[in-house]
Amino acid sequence: MKLNLEQNPNLNVVTGYGTDHLMINKERHDGNVLVAVDRIVGGWAPGGFANLSADDFAPVCEMKPEVVLIGTGSRLRFPAPAILRPLIEARIGYEIMDLPAACRTYNILAAEGRSVVAALLFDAA
Repeated sequence: MKLNLEQNPNLNVVTGYGTDHLMINKERHDGNVLVAVDRIVGGWAPGGFANLSADDFAPVCEMKPEVVLIGTGSRLRFPAPAILRPLIEARIGYEIMDLPAACRTYNILAAEGRSVVAALLFDAA
């Protein structure tokens, strides 16, 4: 699906997505990724949802966002609370949603100037 949004050229925005990739500022990124308005971290959570751990959220906490949108692939899945403990302890808000909803919500919050990180997971191949 292709997304269009009037944007500040200094912001990272999701301009499209597929079953195995994201388009960020019209540039393709394969695999699980963290997206913030000022940086992109590829290779995030290499084990995917099934092997997601609290350690995967350490780089998210280092980014110090106000809120994290956790996109769990093509369907909504909830990580165990212990996995989210680093976010809870850092007092960082989070929302769990499927990947398409996380992409759309990220774009809206980023355009509003919010401190947001999208932690996006794709379904295992």
